[in-house]
Amino acid sequence: MTELDLAGQVMQLVARLAGPGGQAEVTVSRAELALTRFANSAIHQNVAESAVEVRLRMHLDGRTAAGSGTTVTPDGLRTLVERVLAAARFAPRDPAWPGLTPPTAVLPSPQWDAATAQAGPADRAALVRAFVDAAGGLETAGYCRTAVRAAAFANSAGHTVQGRTVEAAMDGIARAGGADGTARDCADRLADLDGAELGRRAAAKARAGTDPVELPPGRYPVVLEPAAVADLLENLAWYGFNGKRYAEGQSFAEPGVAQLDPAVTLVDDPLRAAGLPFDLEGTPTRALTLVDAGTIGAVVHDRRSAAEVGGESTGHAWTGSSTFGPIPRNLRLAPARATGTSGGGEVGTAGPAGGTAAVAGLAEPLAGAVPDADTAALVSRMPRGLLVSDLWYTRVLDPKSLVITGLTRNGVWLVEDGQVTRAVRDLRFTESYPRALGPGAVLELGRRTARQPNRWDGVWWEAPALRLASWNFTGGASG
Repeated sequence: MTELDLAGQVMQLVARLAGPGGQAEVTVSRAELALTRFANSAIHQNVAESAVEVRLRMHLDGRTAAGSGTTVTPDGLRTLVERVLAAARFAPRDPAWPGLTPPTAVLPSPQWDAATAQAGPADRAALVRAFVDAAGGLETAGYCRTAVRAAAFANSAGHTVQGRTVEAAMDGIARAGGADGTARDCADRLADLDGAELGRRAAAKARAGTDPVELPPGRYPVVLEPAAVADLLENLAWYGFNGKRYAEGQSFAEPGVAQLDPAVTLVDDPLRAAGLPFDLEGTPTRALTLVDAGTIGAVVHDRRSAAEVGGESTGHAWTGSSTFGPIPRNLRLAPARATGTSGGGEVGTAGPAGGTAAVAGLAEPLAGAVPDADTAALVSRMPRGLLVSDLWYTRVLDPKSLVITGLTRNGVWLVEDGQVTRAVRDLRFTESYPRALGPGAVLELGRRTARQPNRWDGVWWEAPALRLASWNFTGGASG
């Protein structure tokens, strides 16, 4: 049976067992995930899973309960309905119940690529082989994955929708003399991933990262590569544009206020790629501008958080929204325009993307630190500062001001007079992300965005490289 057939069966059981006073919504999702892992430059694991999950939420006599199951036989579905019904009868009263999504049209799912949906181990292995070969003998590790999701939603208000999506991603690392270099990509089609290009990029960064020097803590101008910018977007999503945190007064966001630099425009766009056309409550998803030229335009909501602030759901209910709150999970930082200002009043002159940039006067192997011409253009206009590949182990110190502490990894380099001169040992930082992106703080954005895969399929962050006036490094390798 299709996902929509299963959803219809659940709703029939709810009507029969709960009676006319019950309100219910059900999502049936089918996920087919496949992963090829490699380490020591050889594939060591190939796994795949296919699972169907049924999630049911019921509101009865002013009380709400939810549950899920993976058994889709008639007996299994009946057991799920009976279990949720029993839980609803004993649950505390829920005066904030926002009601059900009424029948509403949704946009079509993103373009479906059958070749990716049907990809097998050999298809992923070919990309791994290309990555390993391009690394030129360096030790490599990483993964290549494909993900297929199909879902259907139905509720007792008569609303039914369905959709499907597919995604491919690759993330790899190369190591040279204790230095690591990484490269990753996320795409709508497996055919759009270039294992050889990713392998060359990771290897070039590893070779350029050997024999690093240690720099003292302090504030440095930085160029953040897209992988590092992705951490900014992820934390802004979880803590800044989260409608539950906003309703509780725990978000920095003030809609209508120019809190960020005019160069910053953030759009959450699930249907750009790998997103379903509706959320867990059946609300249609769409592109939503959260920041427009530095001015906060919106935060995201599910039905419950929207009701708290007197607004409407933006289609961001997910499995964790009742606990963690609704978050934008497909956030894109718009790149610099082809002409005009690219941030901070400076004129952007970034060249075309593609290939490792040759920075004038810079000897190999440090040229490999700069992954592409777009990033090279930003580096060339930085008198002195740091080029940062990646941020990790980031933790929130103050949710309201979004002060984050974390570490650099996979390559940091000193830039002097627009040229990369030395590899630098990893640094700890403590920085307010809104401050780092505040008015006057964003000097320049790249013109090309790169989509970064997340540990969960269907979640991604897309951004260009970013040149910032200041980043607060609070500790070096020695402490």
